[in-house]
Amino acid sequence: MQEIYDIAIIGGGPGGIGAAVESKVLGLKNILMIEKGDNHSQTIRKFYKENKRVDKDYKGQVTELSGNIDFRDGTKESTLDYFDKLLDNDEIDAVFKSEVESITKVGNEFHIVTTKCGYSAKNVIVAIGTMGKPNKPDYKIPPSVRARINFNLDKCSSGEKILMVGGGNSAAEYAIELSKTNTMTLNYRQEKFSRLNEINEDMLYEMDGQEKLRLRLGINIESLENEGGLVKVNYTNGTYTIYDRVIYAIGGTTPIDFLKKCGITFDENNKAEFDENYETETEGLYLAGDIAVQSGGSIAIALNHAHHIVEHILSKR
Repeated sequence: MQEIYDIAIIGGGPGGIGAAVESKVLGLKNILMIEKGDNHSQTIRKFYKENKRVDKDYKGQVTELSGNIDFRDGTKESTLDYFDKLLDNDEIDAVFKSEVESITKVGNEFHIVTTKCGYSAKNVIVAIGTMGKPNKPDYKIPPSVRARINFNLDKCSSGEKILMVGGGNSAAEYAIELSKTNTMTLNYRQEKFSRLNEINEDMLYEMDGQEKLRLRLGINIESLENEGGLVKVNYTNGTYTIYDRVIYAIGGTTPIDFLKKCGITFDENNKAEFDENYETETEGLYLAGDIAVQSGGSIAIALNHAHHIVEHILSKR
């Protein structure tokens, strides 16, 4: 955390790229963009077929661009090329393969901790998108036990016997927190953790040794069954265990728990709260893109969010 950036942008989709370019064009000097994938525009790269049409607007709902980026409808390839040029032509620090673990405001600065290192910034824009649905396991989840299956910490109760599935930092932190009030097991299909930060990994092994939290490593889940209204988990090694609840922390959706930890508040419908400038209750912390619309985001809307946010940041100087 040696250099203090004027702005740190979390996410390398259209909203993140737009924020980076607008920041440079409008006069912010030190700009950082952090993306957990190995390149920008991960949604377009993963979910669009070759030569698939990429529209500026969502389902024909035309949005006039208000900023400095002249984006047009195109194909997957032309869209990626266009965003490549925008990033190449503007001097920003772009960090890839780096997932943000926490954002904390200390005084007038934000401290951003990633899986690689830490950064400091005066303003932060979170433009991570929603990704539609959480990643789900390959095996079937029986309808009769779905009420006992979670993809975040919602509806968890104290005193439950819980299985956490996943090997990332979210899974580790969920398991550590829930172990305070529940009988907790963490299952990861690999024999060793490969994506954990040192603190989380040390805590898991220490708690496992003290029998405060059980680790089941190197074992995969084969299937789920209903056993008297509870979840029977059948493992690939021929064993099984019955749990009150199974929580999957294997990615693929907006990490509500992560955002709450960063100081972002949500309403009763789990919609993020922000004002007309897309600024959250934490001054200097903004939301852009799909995460800042009720439904039906678009590239044009994300780019306009970026322009408006950067203008608002400059207006406060």
